Amino acid sequence: MLSYRILLSLAAPGLALLLLRDRPFARERLGLSGTSNGPERPRPPAIWLHGASNGELASARPLIERLLARRPDLCIVATSNSRTGRALVESWALPRVSARLAPYDYRWALRLFIGRWRPRALILIESELWPNRILEMARRDRPVLLLGARLSARSAARWQRMPALARRLTGAIAYLSAQDPASMDRFATLGLAPERRGPVIDLKAFAPAARPDAADLNALAPLLPRARTLLAASTHEGEEAPILEAFARRWRADPQARLVLAPRHPRRAAQIAALIERAGLGHATRSNGGLPGSERPVLLADTMGEMALWYALAGVSFIGGSLVDKGGHTPFEPAAAGSAILHGPHVANFAAVYGALDRAGAAEGVAGADGLCAALAALDGAEQTRRAACAREVLAGLRAEAPGPDTLIDALEGLMGAPAPTPPAEKEPGNG
Repeated sequence: MLSYRILLSLAAPGLALLLLRDRPFARERLGLSGTSNGPERPRPPAIWLHGASNGELASARPLIERLLARRPDLCIVATSNSRTGRALVESWALPRVSARLAPYDYRWALRLFIGRWRPRALILIESELWPNRILEMARRDRPVLLLGARLSARSAARWQRMPALARRLTGAIAYLSAQDPASMDRFATLGLAPERRGPVIDLKAFAPAARPDAADLNALAPLLPRARTLLAASTHEGEEAPILEAFARRWRADPQARLVLAPRHPRRAAQIAALIERAGLGHATRSNGGLPGSERPVLLADTMGEMALWYALAGVSFIGGSLVDKGGHTPFEPAAAGSAILHGPHVANFAAVYGALDRAGAAEGVAGADGLCAALAALDGAEQTRRAACAREVLAGLRAEAPGPDTLIDALEGLMGAPAPTPPAEKEPGNG
């Protein structure tokens, strides 16, 4: 734990510079932001729910909605590491839900945040293992739940190099539901006790399909013919070059073909633009308002929060993080949008799901540029429609067989006990 706190101290100057550039949200990062219902009014007890960004928070929405319906005595403060995640929660306009940027993982900032919100429990989504956050809540006897938990083999190996810290963290987690059996096994290896392990539940399986902006969809649909448009979704470094090589071949055979390239990290846009040029392809850049066309068959989607739009426009989606060893990203979103699914060999994050899709002929694995080019040539409009329908059927079957979010709420209520009385009003500095 000492080594982690030393790392936080070393990071402090860089975080201070970030605060200067992000002044509107500096109070939230420092744990100083209070409730949204004003400083003089009583507040209901809170549940603190944290997800890294859009994907994690979107997967938690069914859980949030069911919890609000079952527990009218509770409110939720949902925190995120990104502005886009914060904005996503705000856009839901759910009653008794407040969106904030997460406080930095310094003990003093966490104590300010916890003192203001007084959360009765902390729910962490997927892979958000912040040591001080977990230990500060556990020290107050507030249950910490890790839901949709994901732990890759690489991350598990890193934690195994810090066995004392790993044991402290797993000992502080009151309940863990993993998104896949392999992740549960890795948490068990790190020391998670059997009585704290819940069922394997993939929250993304229950998340509602995101809706694209209608105006953007109508504007771009004529420029991106769906049956001829490939989306490369959430790509990582090392994936764009073979994808561009495969698409360049496809485009030479069919000049009406289009590619939407949406990297996982938009900050890599300049690097990816150079790769597009090297592949001999013209491109438009989404953040600049550029539009694809015959001379610019590639749209570099370097924005956040628009993946639903790209899935709606693409007849075929290649799911990133799977040509390189990142474990692959979710197939649930493209399936819900009716986009046929292609993926690489590295799909450990959703191994059972991709296995079921592949066996049913609803998705297809490819190993590189040659395989991707061959798969695209075989995917005409009719085959895209067939595969997308098959994928929806397979995923609906998996959802029907799995325990759902209510199982997790049952666990939360068991840990929290009876509803707490509403505390008296208290005066706070500012209304955050």
